Amino acid sequence: MAANGVTCSMSRSGNVWDNAAMESFFSSLKTERIARKTYRTRNQARQDVFDYIERFYNPTRRHSTLGYLSPMDFEKQAYVA
Repeated sequence: MAANGVTCSMSRSGNVWDNAAMESFFSSLKTERIARKTYRTRNQARQDVFDYIERFYNPTRRHSTLGYLSPMDFEKQAYVA
């Protein structure tokens, strides 16, 4: 990494500020989708997580960083302006 000018920014284990966006995503995934589920196979779990990301989290879920609009609504608003 250093050869390419990239500096690793890892501190102690469990420090949410190192990767706040991913920590937030995984928290949402666990709370909204997988908290009370038991998967029979790894493939079933993989498919459910894929469905969460592609069909709910990304296009329709409202995000605070987008002014509490869904990414789809945010993009529609950008094209109107």
